[in-house]
Amino acid sequence: MENNRNFAERFDWKLAAILVMFLIISLVAISSAQTTGQYGQINFVFKQLQWYVIGSFIVAFVMYFEPEQYKKMSWYLYGFGILLLFVLIFMPEGQGQIGEPKNGAKSWYHIPGLGSIQPSEFMKTFFILATARLISTHHEKYVSKTLKTDFLLLGKIGLSLFIPLALIMQQPDLGSSLVFIAITAALIVVAGISWKIILPIFISGMSIAGLILWMALYMQDFLAEYLGVKPYHFGRIYSWIDPYSYADKAGYHLITSLNAIGSGEIFGKGYMNREVYVAENHTDFIFAVIGEEWGFIGASFVICLYFLLIYHLTKITLTLKDPFCTYVCAGIIAMITFHVFENIGMTIQLLPITGIPLPFISYGGSSLMGNALAIGLVFSMKFHYKKYMFSANEDDEL
Repeated sequence: MENNRNFAERFDWKLAAILVMFLIISLVAISSAQTTGQYGQINFVFKQLQWYVIGSFIVAFVMYFEPEQYKKMSWYLYGFGILLLFVLIFMPEGQGQIGEPKNGAKSWYHIPGLGSIQPSEFMKTFFILATARLISTHHEKYVSKTLKTDFLLLGKIGLSLFIPLALIMQQPDLGSSLVFIAITAALIVVAGISWKIILPIFISGMSIAGLILWMALYMQDFLAEYLGVKPYHFGRIYSWIDPYSYADKAGYHLITSLNAIGSGEIFGKGYMNREVYVAENHTDFIFAVIGEEWGFIGASFVICLYFLLIYHLTKITLTLKDPFCTYVCAGIIAMITFHVFENIGMTIQLLPITGIPLPFISYGGSSLMGNALAIGLVFSMKFHYKKYMFSANEDDEL
């Protein structure tokens, strides 16, 4: 069905308004964070605004094309992302080199005149597109579902995950690896694979994770000798469980974050009235700034805004009729949800610290452009969605 509505009717103004609110929160939080002096004379507010402008152009460009075109390009984009991750491993290291290591991880390209770009942020969306096409194509081919076809689909999804996951673990980047696993888990669920297969796999995965945590606490020598686990990996777990015993090392970030958020109490200390020094407070620990300055009320407002975003994206997903579009939106929802849960969770000791940014608020060009690419796909599917509708009146529910 062709869509004869004008631009104003087809554009998702609600989603745009939510993103503008995130822009305001981001600029306010970053402007306060950079007053600590730990970043020199760099104006991160201006740079973040620049990234938002670039991100808006990405959204507009991506929204212009129809979802069917992204379905056709999905495997090419996936291959391009794999190439970027693969080349990064062999690039020369060092300051000013194209392959730029940060915090012990070789996850970035240094582009002269532009800055550092993290390809894994874009690969997340490329992976979602490719896996969504894989699932939709599989269901088109195997109309009658059986345990055999479900196992086959699960194997295909696992293979599409293995390649980028293996390359990202080589960097190493635990945070991004967990995001890919979360996206995959969500897509496996919405793909309709039988729970007779999913449930044992999920239980086994949780059991293995629990066993590894137990071994990290009581069998460190075994993990180090036979599995090659590094000492700093243990430090992350120990500092998460008991940060005050590692206050001068791995637990420092968590302790300062807890102190900052806790000292904000109900109403916060006010804009730029922070007293607790938090390292990396403009990126991974931006929520600590919000919690200290705006207190429980401000932090809750930010969390509610994320709920509103996820709710709106879910509503769009449930309205779409094309399976490929549904799987893409489900993957994007999983990606954003995991980012939010992990980032906020690590600042309040709910989860270990993994270095995942807070979507649309933390400073970072790669994160913003990667999220803009994903959100642009949602805008595209909403903008062109009537092509996949059976009734012209169903769009009134959006």
